[in-house]
Amino acid sequence: MASGGTSRVEAYSDAVFAIAATLLVLDLTTASFGEIGSDADMWAALAGLWPNVSSFAVSFALLSGMWMIHLRQFRDIADVDTTLLWLNNARLLFVVLIPFTTALTSQYSDFLAGRVLLPVDFFLVALFGHLSWRWAAARGGQLLRPEAVENVRAASAGGISAVTCAAVAVALSPWIGSYAFLAFLLNGVLAALILRLTPPHPAGDAAGADTAGADGERG
Repeated sequence: MASGGTSRVEAYSDAVFAIAATLLVLDLTTASFGEIGSDADMWAALAGLWPNVSSFAVSFALLSGMWMIHLRQFRDIADVDTTLLWLNNARLLFVVLIPFTTALTSQYSDFLAGRVLLPVDFFLVALFGHLSWRWAAARGGQLLRPEAVENVRAASAGGISAVTCAAVAVALSPWIGSYAFLAFLLNGVLAALILRLTPPHPAGDAAGADTAGADGERG
């Protein structure tokens, strides 16, 4: 059953994203500098934070990208039902884990779990975002604003591309760690390619929204 709007879902989701982004910095503030006796010691200690800083920057950038996707999705979603609420909640579950998996990456990158869990976390955020849009756009755009239905095919291509890039990052992370996130640089090109290779539904995108899997990580 539809809830009568998306404003409260958007407010809750925005708060979760904001808290997760803020908590990312805790990995920097809790790092121990050891004994500092001179400016040289201080600069050396700050340089030693480089793994933490790089993990923070990568996670913040990707988390910001995921929030932008969420924002664009809910611009096109007119209403929510119970299924969409739980799919969105599943996405937020993995959003709030990002500070934890980021800390694992910066502190335990010598171990397989330390390298892999952050990419897996982002993959699940992307996947549940993809599934949220797929449900909203099913049955000819059951939960979408009327003007958004015609863009379902492009949104689907963006969603498939984002999930694919996240999967590639997971696959590469055991060998190259956080450098695997460079796969997301291909997101725009891959989305355009998928869109070009996806034929329009013969009855129009609106009628084909259910079968096209409009999975809206709209890149």
